[in-house]
Amino acid sequence: MDIVDGRLRQIRLIAQCLTGLTLMVLVVSAFMRLEGAGLGCSDWPACYAQVLSREPQRLHFGLFRVLHRISASISLLLACFLVWRCLRPQPIQPACKQALLLLLLMSLLAILGFWSSDPRLALVGFLNIMGGLGLVILSWRVVLSTDTFPEMGKPGKTSVILRLGVVSLFLTVMLGAWMGASYAGVACTTLPDCNGVWWPSAAGWPALNTWVRLSAAPMPGDLGGVTLHLLHRYVALAAVLLLGVACLQALRQEETRASASAVLFLLLVVFGLGGLTVSSGLSLWLVVSHGAFTALLLAAVVNLQRKLSLRQRHSGSPALNPDTR
Repeated sequence: MDIVDGRLRQIRLIAQCLTGLTLMVLVVSAFMRLEGAGLGCSDWPACYAQVLSREPQRLHFGLFRVLHRISASISLLLACFLVWRCLRPQPIQPACKQALLLLLLMSLLAILGFWSSDPRLALVGFLNIMGGLGLVILSWRVVLSTDTFPEMGKPGKTSVILRLGVVSLFLTVMLGAWMGASYAGVACTTLPDCNGVWWPSAAGWPALNTWVRLSAAPMPGDLGGVTLHLLHRYVALAAVLLLGVACLQALRQEETRASASAVLFLLLVVFGLGGLTVSSGLSLWLVVSHGAFTALLLAAVVNLQRKLSLRQRHSGSPALNPDTR
């Protein structure tokens, strides 16, 4: 038992370091991508996304790119060591499964990097953004998997409201990532409407086509860009309401109060940063912060889900309905 506990502590420490490193890689990568696109350039917004009108340029190894390469390389080495510690001498589950998924995702992103230098490939940019968020989540899931002894059984189910909230949040993140990958940020510059438009137009649905090769960024009022913005906002509102209700219910229980409070706080921060990003005219640091706090929100939601499912399994009662006991 002492040997297993020692391995779990080491696995937890490595996974915590990986969570911090992958978050840093995510932030630095977002900064390089947005700065390269010309976010906040002098002739705004006409100068935005000029990289789409020409062939990919040779990479310049500035401070941020060097930091990105070093952080990503250390993360990959740590992930390999993490998998080894989870596997040997005997596999520790579920940490081993999560660690293998983390290493697999890192390998896939490394392969995807061969096409990442071309910003016109919107699908590649989208997969890079989602993959970066996935690295943070999987690293944190390894941390959480060391909280309990692996033979305690499978977690119980969480409430329908929480699951719907998680689905809404995931769709919101996907729409936001696609907006970033397709350079649609400047298509909508007002709140809460979108340049006078309140509902997505059928003519804008082709903007969801992931196989497009970009040649220019959607300008203010572009139907496709407006559709993406409005879908992102409405689905985000649904996520805030559903997760908000789930968190308010979870606040009733001492075991889940801290996790629910963290999700509520990060929901407000991410929602507020999203509004400030639009009203500021897409400030570079606000956009980067919006993405960073989104990663933290996803990790916090994963944490809340685990706490609620473990509580339900141990008590035998619905995780978010304490009054039924």
